[in-house]
Amino acid sequence: MTYHLPAGKARTGPYLVDVTPGTAGWGYSSLRVLELPPGGTHTFDTGDSEWIVLPLSGGCTVTADDDFGHDAFDLTGRTSVFDGVSDFAYVPRDARTTVTSAGGGRFALTGARCTRRLPARHGPAADVPVELRGTGTCSRQVNNFGAAGVFECDKLIAVEVLTPGGNWSSFPPHKHDEHRPGEESVLEEIYYFEFAAHDGTPGLGYQRVSPSGPGRDTDVLAEVRDGDVVLIPDGWHGPSMAVPGHHMYYLNVMAGPGAERAWLICDHPDHAWIRDTWPDQPVDPRLPLYTAPERSA
Repeated sequence: MTYHLPAGKARTGPYLVDVTPGTAGWGYSSLRVLELPPGGTHTFDTGDSEWIVLPLSGGCTVTADDDFGHDAFDLTGRTSVFDGVSDFAYVPRDARTTVTSAGGGRFALTGARCTRRLPARHGPAADVPVELRGTGTCSRQVNNFGAAGVFECDKLIAVEVLTPGGNWSSFPPHKHDEHRPGEESVLEEIYYFEFAAHDGTPGLGYQRVSPSGPGRDTDVLAEVRDGDVVLIPDGWHGPSMAVPGHHMYYLNVMAGPGAERAWLICDHPDHAWIRDTWPDQPVDPRLPLYTAPERSA
C-alpha cells in the first residue's frame, strides 16, 4: 500500500485528489479536491456518504436535491487557505449535489460513509472555533469547522491545521487505531497539504507516520508539497514539520466505525512529556494567522 500520494497521484476525472474507501483500502473516509474554472459547475451523487464542501480558494454555490427537497447555499469562500476562515456546506447521503463557481476556485469535498441522513446545512465562517494548540515550536492553529462537538455529522470529522514555518505540529506523535472506551477511538485519517510560497519559491514540509504495534505497519517519512496526500489507516502520526520560511496547511479528514463520533487519541509514550513543557513557553507570536470573522448582528 502506498500511503504518500504526491500531487497528481490521486487525480481522477475532474478531481485533483480523489481518495475513496475503495482506493484507500478502508471503510469510511473520503477526500476529493475539485478545481473549477470561472463559471464552472460539477454535479455528483453523495451515495452512501455525507460530505462537507469547503472552499480552499474562491467561492461557490452548493445545491443538494433529493426526495426531501432542494437546498442551496452560497459560500463566500476565501482567497486561499492562508487568508481566512471559510464558510462551508454540509450535504447528506443519498442526494444529488452541484457545485457552481462564478469566479472559479478549488473546493475540498470531505466525506465519510454513514448510516444516518442529516439535513443539508450552511456552516458560517463566524461559527468556526479557531484554536491555538501547543506552545513554542509546537504552536499551531486549528480551524475546527467539522470537529466532533462543534458541527453535527454522523461519522465525519474534519479540521484545518496551520503551522508557521519552522514549527512542528501533530506533535507529540499520537494515534487513534484502537477502540478503548473513553480513551481512544478508531479513526482513519487523510492529510491534504498546501504551503505558503516565498518570493515565488514553493514551500514544503515533512510528514512522519510510524507503526504502533503488531499488525499495524504504516511507516511513512515523506517530503510533502502542495497537493500531496498522506493516508493514515493506523499508526503514530507526527510530527508534521513546516520548513522555515513557509507556513504549512493541512486538511484532516477522519471517520471510523465507532458508535460515538469522537476524536480520542493516545500520545506516543516516548514523547508525551512534551505537553508538560507547554505551560512554560509562550504561543508562537505569529499565531493566529487569522481569526474567524465577527458574527453579524
